[in-house]
Order: sequence, then C-alpha cells, then structure tokens
Amino acid sequence: QIVESGGGLVQAGGSLRLSCTTSELDFADSIMGWFRQSPGKEREGVSWIGWYGQRIWYDGSVKGRFTISRDNAKNTVYLQMDNLKPQDTAIYICAASRWSWDTVQKQGSRAYQYWGQGIQVTVSS
Repeated sequence: QIVESGGGLVQAGGSLRLSCTTSELDFADSIMGWFRQSPGKEREGVSWIGWYGQRIWYDGSVKGRFTISRDNAKNTVYLQMDNLKPQDTAIYICAASRWSWDTVQKQGSRAYQYWGQGIQVTVSS
C-alpha cells in the first residue's frame, strides 16, 4: 500500500510538500516516482528518484521548481513543490518500480508496478 499526503489548495507562487510512504514493499530497492493527472489529460511523469537518490529525473515543466528526495529509513519519498502555477493543478500519484533505471527512463509509467490512490493539489491564480 502506498499512501500520499500533503496535498491541498495553495495560491500561485506558493509551496507544498507531498509525502509518500509505504510499508509493504522493499522501499530501498524501489525507484520511486511522482506522476500527475488532471481532467482531460493523460497521466504524466513529474519526477522519479533512484534507490539511494543518486539518480533523479524531472519533467521539463517542473525542473527548477520541484525537488524530489527520499528517506529510506522512513520508507518515504518527498516532492517539494515551489513557485506553484495554476497549470500544476492535478491529482498527484506516487508509484514504485522494481525495474532498472534504464527501463524506467524508457517506459515511464509502464515501468511502475505499485501505485497510490493519489492526492489533490490545486493552485489558484
């Protein structure tokens, strides 16, 4: 089970920090990712982080504004979101992959086996 927290409503330019935790999978051996989906749009990758944080990927739309990190001792991955924009409004979903970094880079969401329910983030203008 993967559980997200930290979503909510914020004004444009504000910040939120999302957290994602799990107790049922081998967290330290999983690549952890954040995705988002807004009405009428396909799910898109936001960011993902390798097993010990040594590799990180960001979508171009969030690079420089979002920061992903993980704490393996707490089985938790974070997404710090700064300078939020109305177009960041979406349901944010945490996911875990047991596949390799190269496979995740090539296949994106199809490489993830475990998914959370998602949490709403709304950015008002």
